[in-house]
Amino acid sequence: MQKIAEVIEASTTEFAAECYELYNLPPLGSLVKTADGETELYGVVYNASTSSVEAGRRPIARGRNEDSEEAVYRSNPQLSKLLRSEFSSIVVGHRIEKILHQYLAPGPARIHGFVYLCPPEEVREFSGSLDFLSVLLNVRLSVPGEEVAGAALRQMSLAHEDRRRFLVAAGKELAVMLGGDFNRLRTVLARIKGASI
Repeated sequence: MQKIAEVIEASTTEFAAECYELYNLPPLGSLVKTADGETELYGVVYNASTSSVEAGRRPIARGRNEDSEEAVYRSNPQLSKLLRSEFSSIVVGHRIEKILHQYLAPGPARIHGFVYLCPPEEVREFSGSLDFLSVLLNVRLSVPGEEVAGAALRQMSLAHEDRRRFLVAAGKELAVMLGGDFNRLRTVLARIKGASI
């Protein structure tokens, strides 16, 4: 399992994590996990950023006389210490005593808890049920829930042998969940439309 980050902020509904390597961010919609003692918490990445480690201090342009972006970092090795990449995840499930639940955990993630990118077999297991979609579609985020749900389904489909079959099943589940809201349903379906090719 790939350890990619550490929890720096947590609540019962989400957690933010700082990456160990600059720009080593998981893609939007990725399934990640952390642990709170005996409880494993699963999250879907909904936002990512790279910024200065000092609040309120913005990076300045440094590449005027450089031929490539890599040259900027070679000429300014301190940048890797002055910048940080972090991402936020919405909690979509948890595991207690080997039982997987697709709803909020009893408590938040621990600060300094390690965050792992879930391997394909764990993504397949988690996405065996699509109950987590109701969390993504009903929570208030800085990014529209439809975008996050579409991204999560695209990412999860990569772990399935038959991507098309998984996405068709997801589309049917979404039609039930969003049957009374055609515009939201159409938005999510449009976001996953090309993923099965």
